[in-house]
Amino acid sequence: MIRCLAIDDEPLALQQVATYIGKVPFLELAGKCQSAVEARQLLESDTVDAIFCDINMPDLNGMDFVKSLPSPPMIVFTTAYSEYAVEGFRVNAVDYLLKPFGMQDFMRAANRLRERAGAAAIADGAGRQTAAEAAPPPQQQEAADSDILFLKTEYKIVKVSISDIHYIEGMSEYLKVHLRSNARPIITLLSMKKMEETLPASFMRIHRSYIVNLNDIQEVTKNRIFLDKDTDLPIGDMYKEAFQRFLDTKFLGK
Repeated sequence: MIRCLAIDDEPLALQQVATYIGKVPFLELAGKCQSAVEARQLLESDTVDAIFCDINMPDLNGMDFVKSLPSPPMIVFTTAYSEYAVEGFRVNAVDYLLKPFGMQDFMRAANRLRERAGAAAIADGAGRQTAAEAAPPPQQQEAADSDILFLKTEYKIVKVSISDIHYIEGMSEYLKVHLRSNARPIITLLSMKKMEETLPASFMRIHRSYIVNLNDIQEVTKNRIFLDKDTDLPIGDMYKEAFQRFLDTKFLGK
């Protein structure tokens, strides 16, 4: 059983989370608080396994509250403001529920809590590694973090592995991010310039409407790049020189 604390300054939202917790067989409601200050007082005398925490609250917001905990339990943030999503993942939140959310979204978060709790139990039971041995070296963690980005699409925030991006297609104010692992592209409101600045050197803009993963190029003709048998993209005139310089660094021959 996962003991949960619900925190929200809005009474109706707080009751909704408490009700959802009561409907999940492996969750138990340990308490309800209408402020982070009240929750801190409760945690001084009790322990919980997980916290469903609103972010935008008076006095002390949920993000700062979680960061202030010396040994935070599993965290699921609940908020109406999507801009907090990336910061939420940075503090190792299990999930992020964007209001208004329903039981289906809540169950997704609940199942992730159960998975995280199960993994922690296995790690504790093994008892063969010290914390220092179990933790990845800082350089490995940094490398893992550098391969992800978060994109807003269809009223939610999704995590994308940069190495999974096949190519990016510009459509006015939107981008279509084509992935290797999914036939359906992610459509997000973002500029090509911003995406180009964010991606690593393994990506190159070859046209005003296309950025490609250089590792996926299979063939090159005078004016086109072939990524696979179904995908060929044009090389724009103003990008030909930079692309040719890239080819020259990789070309073996006369």
